[in-house]
Amino acid sequence: MVNVAENNKRIAKNTLLLYVRTLFIMAITLYTSRVILNALGVGDYGIYNVVGGVVAMFSLLSGSLSNAISRFITFELGRGDIKRLGLIFSTSVNIQLGLSLLIMILGAVVGGWFLNTQMNIPEGRMTAANWVLYCSLLMFCINLVSIPYNACIIAHERMAAFAYVSILEASLKLLICYLIVVSPFDKLISYAILLVIVALIIRIVYGVYCNRHFEECHYRFVYDRSLLKQMGSFAGWQFLSNGCWLFNTQGVNILINMFFGVTLNAARGVATQVDGAIQQFVNNFMTAVNPQITKDYAAGRIKEMFTLVCRGAKFSYFLLMLFAIPVMLETEYVLTLWLKTVPDHTVVFLRLTIIGSMLNMLGGTGLTACMATGNIKRYSIWISSVGVLVFPLTWVAFECGLPAESTYIVFIMVYIGVNIVRLYIMKGLLHFPPALFVRKVVIPMFIVTPIAVILPFVVVNSFSPSFWRLCLTVVVSLISSLITIFLIGLTDSERKAVTKKVLDLHHKFAH
Repeated sequence: MVNVAENNKRIAKNTLLLYVRTLFIMAITLYTSRVILNALGVGDYGIYNVVGGVVAMFSLLSGSLSNAISRFITFELGRGDIKRLGLIFSTSVNIQLGLSLLIMILGAVVGGWFLNTQMNIPEGRMTAANWVLYCSLLMFCINLVSIPYNACIIAHERMAAFAYVSILEASLKLLICYLIVVSPFDKLISYAILLVIVALIIRIVYGVYCNRHFEECHYRFVYDRSLLKQMGSFAGWQFLSNGCWLFNTQGVNILINMFFGVTLNAARGVATQVDGAIQQFVNNFMTAVNPQITKDYAAGRIKEMFTLVCRGAKFSYFLLMLFAIPVMLETEYVLTLWLKTVPDHTVVFLRLTIIGSMLNMLGGTGLTACMATGNIKRYSIWISSVGVLVFPLTWVAFECGLPAESTYIVFIMVYIGVNIVRLYIMKGLLHFPPALFVRKVVIPMFIVTPIAVILPFVVVNSFSPSFWRLCLTVVVSLISSLITIFLIGLTDSERKAVTKKVLDLHHKFAH
């Protein structure tokens, strides 16, 4: 019989390890973003974001296979079949090596044509933009080959290793900041080259760790037609979902460039970076929870999986809310304090980005549960058909003369629909009752959020902008949110579990 308490304890431990990692990375990311923005300037920073978006278009090919690799490795680990796990790993490496070669060729030809003939790049910066394109392609392919190794670390739930390597990566990027500031060469080109070097170092570290600690991570050339067909079928349907997300993010980024220029790309880049730093706290929790959802399905523990899907969605929303409330209330002051130069539209972009992320975050555990089945054809068709509407609706909005902010409104409305559709797909695929999700996740979310906002909102409207007000807003927001979540957002059993954990920690440190 599975030890549910042990699983929950392991999830909590892994989440804590990843939070320590995130606090460090978040501090470095926010600092490095400021340094890089000021070192490159708004124009070059916008170029890097939009050209990087061209390269990210190729994640349409890679992302679907990456999800397939993660699902198959985690599923076989849940079944305990080490021999087949080794076969899956070696097959995954073969696939990624082949895909890397394909992307390098396509990127050089298609990406180069698009960059040099279609994009709005300031005069005199096209050479630097081409350097960014080719360095971004190389870095993308290096990261691509690392995916089977990363998937093994996460599937084995070795989050300490994952955290340490991520901290090393963040430290190297901190070093890049210093080198960019003192570089006598073109700073944009230097930045692109240095990021490639960091990606290569991290790739080597992951490879060495996995070879030493996991039996299945000893690569050998294999060819299993049946396995390739299974992974290809799974990846093919994931292709639709990833393509939808790609158009909604990087595709919209290119539309913003075409209609408004690189300055608004810089604003979107800053907003995305801050939102990404905040989301890391939730992603850490999801990284710890997702393997257990897949393993529960593989072992036939469907009831436990349903509970984890709802609990994971609710907790991930609440975790994001803890950071979202103070950031959204103090957006203008935080950006002014953080950046010497705040690109126009960044404040409203960031607020709307966070709202969109909070809605999108609700579907993370549901996606993992659907992927665990391996039968994702219906899921991919429906989610892609609804989700992809963001791109054409944004294009129509821009053609009609609406401001750049309208794309975020479109995203929010469309992804409300995506979440509704996902619940009904889960009902058919997993016999998951949508009413359970509404009762356990949606209702607590709608009650907790407005109550938690009241006190910090009063603080912001009672004092003039200052560092003292920012600190007070953060403290009041955390206290208000935690109390509201504990009293209203948690079930009786969850409150008892949290209380017991707090008392255990108190006794541990008191003695």
